[in-house]
Amino acid sequence: MTPAPPRIEPVTGRQSNLLVAVLAAAGIVVSLQQTLVVPLLPQFPRLLGSAPADTAWIVTATLLAGAVATPVVGRLADMVGKRRMLLVCLVVLVCGSVLGALSSSLVPLVVGRALQGLAAGVVPLGISLMRDLLPADRLGSATAMMSASLGVGGALGLPLSALVAQSLDWHVLFWAAGLVGAAVTGLVLTIVPESPQRAGGRFDGVGAVGISVALVALLVAVSKGASWGWGSPLTLSLFAVAVVAVLLWGRWELRTPQPLVDLRVSARRGLLLTNAASVVFAFSMFAMSLVYPQLLQLPEATGYGLGQSILVAGLVLAPGGLCMMAMSPVSARISAASGPRTTLLAGAVVVAAGYGLGAVFHGAVWQLLVSAVVISSGIGLAYGAMPSLIMAAAPLSQTAAANSLNNLMRAMGTSIASAVVGVLLAQLTVTSGGTALPSEAAFVITLVLGAAAALAAAAITVFLPRRDVQAAAEAVGVSVPATR
Repeated sequence: MTPAPPRIEPVTGRQSNLLVAVLAAAGIVVSLQQTLVVPLLPQFPRLLGSAPADTAWIVTATLLAGAVATPVVGRLADMVGKRRMLLVCLVVLVCGSVLGALSSSLVPLVVGRALQGLAAGVVPLGISLMRDLLPADRLGSATAMMSASLGVGGALGLPLSALVAQSLDWHVLFWAAGLVGAAVTGLVLTIVPESPQRAGGRFDGVGAVGISVALVALLVAVSKGASWGWGSPLTLSLFAVAVVAVLLWGRWELRTPQPLVDLRVSARRGLLLTNAASVVFAFSMFAMSLVYPQLLQLPEATGYGLGQSILVAGLVLAPGGLCMMAMSPVSARISAASGPRTTLLAGAVVVAAGYGLGAVFHGAVWQLLVSAVVISSGIGLAYGAMPSLIMAAAPLSQTAAANSLNNLMRAMGTSIASAVVGVLLAQLTVTSGGTALPSEAAFVITLVLGAAAALAAAAITVFLPRRDVQAAAEAVGVSVPATR
């Protein structure tokens, strides 16, 4: 017989509160990196003496590194320890921040941003640690807060970085990121214990290379297709490489005894549908981030632009990030009362309603603020429920890998949103002052797509299997009646 895995007593009381706070802080620090450089993108060609097409890699490198690192880190965490890999991610983030702070040219800055992107696995690792270390009655609210940290960091990062960009040297952003990252690393070392759960086995190096090739080819094609041309030989070649790599990788993963991603487990209905809903929902979530800052900053002469600064645009989105955090305990309460599937459905409907408001009313700053708050509140509800559904469907020894895969699905959804919205805003234009600008119709269509994607996620959620819904409810300390 296989010996039972070692167990430790759940972390309770004040220590559990500290553990949740530290892990959520780590998630916020990592998610801050996503919007850290956004206000500076128009200035980087001048600051670094590089072409705009080249400076775009400052964002693309972070996206690619995070996509590649997430499944690899998840598998390693299940093998060698979740806290250990969490610390590795944070140390790499600090190193990337310091390299960025010391950079004065493009190449070292891109390398630093790639290192920051390698820390993308922190949030799924934090959720997995919570499952292993916290009592069941504390788990629902804790994982909801950890999941919400993704949106909080992204929303707060925009106004903070805009403020720094307007009044201080841009290197300060990276020094600050490194300092905060180092502080959180120290807190993790001091407060967060290691999980006793281990999957063991060998690391699937071939699988890691295969999924890395597929993800890099796909995401480069998606992120650069608009500028290169969707029908260009380079773009089409990258898509072809991605398809072939995925097929070969899938064949290898099904045949190797210790795969990087257990596709048979991932094909379970609960995991498959939750991941599918995550892709669609992430598309919906990211559409707001692409549309509202532009609507706020376009000149009033267009008739629909609001003529605000990037700082004001960031401040309009910042309350949404706070709403995501505020909704995490609400998400946990709804899940405890009715199950996480109900919470995910409710969140999707609220997001769709928020986009509907934005599509109809977007002629004033306060209207966009209200719409952003409603959308963000729905995101907080939905993202708080997803970890419970994932952990209910995944084996205990694969929680980090399963949560990492779900995080990767969200990243894929945001990448697709960026590509689709980019095409819409580039193709549907008007001329103002001799400059081609996105038309009002382009923005409205994007908002309608955001609402439709949220409703599609709700439709997928309806088909989650009864067994996994019951297991997810029990994970947060309740039982769902059989008639629900």
